[in-house]
Amino acid sequence: MGEVTRHLLVPGRGIPRPEHWLRRWADAHPTYRWAPEPPGPPLVLRDRVRALHGAVCESDEPAVLIAHSAGCITTAVWAANHVGPVRAALLVTPPYVDGAEPDDPSDIPWVVPRRRLPFRTVLVASRTDPYTSLAQFERFAEDWGAELVDAGDVGHLDTASGFGPWPEGERLVSELG
Repeated sequence: MGEVTRHLLVPGRGIPRPEHWLRRWADAHPTYRWAPEPPGPPLVLRDRVRALHGAVCESDEPAVLIAHSAGCITTAVWAANHVGPVRAALLVTPPYVDGAEPDDPSDIPWVVPRRRLPFRTVLVASRTDPYTSLAQFERFAEDWGAELVDAGDVGHLDTASGFGPWPEGERLVSELG
């Protein structure tokens, strides 16, 4: 029997709307699992990292992490502090938050790890993201050892930017395993 790959969805700060590509993928693929279930604001990073670690470690089957926005930061912080059976990650439009103050005083400071991630990583960048410049995406990709995919002028690649379906993203996930 071939090796099974789990898909863990790592949400951003808010709760993805029903038309958001991440929510659509969760609905279309019953085996995809939220890690954590989108709790909505405030985003307490240590709680998100703990939930991701629990989801990764509940099985020895390799996982592909699919993260959007602040979920990318959750993934990078998790990888800097934990190990587990992760095959690859798709990191979509991570926000550039170095030095930013957290919204909630109970949160840990937003210091983004800047070392190579221990698994294959694809980072999707936008030329018109309101939170991150293309140069900042390029630095993330270089620091994390990620393949950079320039998605063009796609805003934050979210519902507000017109993304419900995102077939290119589904193709990227299929290439990761």
